[in-house]
Amino acid sequence: MFDALGDRLDNVFKQLRGRGRLNEKDVEAALREIRLALLEADVALPAVKTFLSHVREKAVGEEVLKSLTPGQHVVKLVHDELIDILGGSLSPLKVAGKPPTVIMLAGLQGSGKTTLAAKLGAHLKKKGSRVILVAADLQRPAAIRQLEVLAGQAGVQFFSSPGETDPVEVARAGLEEGRRSADVVIVDTAGRLGIDEEMMAQVARVHGAVQPDEVLFVLDAMTGQDALHSAKAFSETLPLTGIVLTKIDGDARGGAALSATTITGVPVKFAGIGEKLQDLEPFYPDRIASRILGMGDVLSLIEKAEGTMSKKEAEAQARKVMEAKFTLEDFLTQIQSVKKMGGIGDLLKMLPGIPGMGKMSDIDVQDQDVAKIEAIIRSMTPDERNDPRIISGSRRVRIAKGSGSQVREVNDLIKQFDAARKMMKQMMKFGGGGGGKKGKKGFSLPPGLGL
Repeated sequence: MFDALGDRLDNVFKQLRGRGRLNEKDVEAALREIRLALLEADVALPAVKTFLSHVREKAVGEEVLKSLTPGQHVVKLVHDELIDILGGSLSPLKVAGKPPTVIMLAGLQGSGKTTLAAKLGAHLKKKGSRVILVAADLQRPAAIRQLEVLAGQAGVQFFSSPGETDPVEVARAGLEEGRRSADVVIVDTAGRLGIDEEMMAQVARVHGAVQPDEVLFVLDAMTGQDALHSAKAFSETLPLTGIVLTKIDGDARGGAALSATTITGVPVKFAGIGEKLQDLEPFYPDRIASRILGMGDVLSLIEKAEGTMSKKEAEAQARKVMEAKFTLEDFLTQIQSVKKMGGIGDLLKMLPGIPGMGKMSDIDVQDQDVAKIEAIIRSMTPDERNDPRIISGSRRVRIAKGSGSQVREVNDLIKQFDAARKMMKQMMKFGGGGGGKKGKKGFSLPPGLGL
C-alpha cells in the first residue's frame, strides 16, 4: 500500500542528503515535494496541512540548518511526524473490569466487518480469551451463516437468534449468553451502503443495548477518503473508540491509513493484512512509519518468525549450523517456515535498507524462485538431502526432471547451499548462537530467525 509514497519520499531525501548544508529555501522545496507525495497518496488535506506545519516548524530550526547532516535530521523529523499522524503509539483494546469485555463493530457494507469479527476472535483466543461472536447483522443475506462458518474456523463460540427480526434484541440476547460463557463478546452489526439515517439510528440502539467497552469502526483502506467521510459521520452518532483498517495488503495509496486518526480523533488499533483468519496485526504507528521510509520493521519480522518456529526448534537449527550439520532437509524446513510468514517481498520490506545499496525490497527475489528451490529439494531422496555430496551426475539429472528444472539449476542450488552453510557457520562462530544465546562477540540472534 505504501510503496508509491515511500518511493516518492525516498527521492526527496536523496536530494537532501546530497547537500552539505541546508537553508530555508531548500527545506521549503523539500516540503513542497512531500506535500505532493502525500496528496498523491490520497491523504486528507487537513492531515497534510497539520503534517507539513509541524515538520516546517522543526526543520527550519537552528539545530537542523547548522547540522553537519541536515538531510538526516529532516528524515528523522518526517519519521517522527509520520508516527504522530498515524496515532503515536500502539493503542490496545480496553478490558472490562468485570467480564465480559464487549466489542461492537460498525462500518459500511463491504468493509469486511464479518470477516474481521472472526479474525479478532481468533486473535483474542490465541491470547487466552474465551470469545463469542454475536450475529446482529440481519440486513445482509447469508451474513449470519457466514459468521457461523467463520466462528467455526476460528474455534470460537457463535450466537444467533433464529426468527428474531430486531438486531437490538439479538445483541442483547448475545450479551446475556456471553456473560455465562465468554470473556469477550464481539457484536457484528449490519453494514450501510451510505449514511442512512434509519440504519444509523438502529446501530445507535444496538450500542445502547449492549453498552460496549470498544466501538471499532471498520474502514476499508481501498476506498480512500470516501471511507473517512463515513467514519466521521459514524463518530457523530457513536462514541468510536478505535479504527480497524482492512485490506491494507491491496494496492490502495495509503491515504486512509494516514488520515484516519486526524479525521476521526480515535486511534487505529488493528490492520487486516490478508484474507486468512491469522492475517490481523496490532497497529504499531512507529513500525508503519519505518516501513514507509524504508527503515524496515525488524520487530514485526521477529514476531512473525517466533510464530512459525519455537525457541527450541530455533536453537536446534542453530546448533546444526554451528556443528556444520545443517542439511538440505533443514533448509527445506526453513523455507516452509518462511512461507508461513508471508511472501518474500513482504518479508524483505521489513528489513532495513543498507546504506549505499538501497532498500531490501528492491532486491528481485520472487516467490516462484523459492518454490523452484523447494521443488528441487523435494525431488531428492532423504539421503541426498542429508548429504548432498552423494548426488552424482545421474542423480542430478533425475532431480532436475522430477522438479521440472534444469540440471544447471540443481548444480547452482547445491553450490549455493554449500557456500551458504560455510558462511552461516562463520557468522554463528563470530556473531552468536541462535535462540538468543550470546556468541564470542556478545551479539545474539532472536529465536525463530534461523535463516
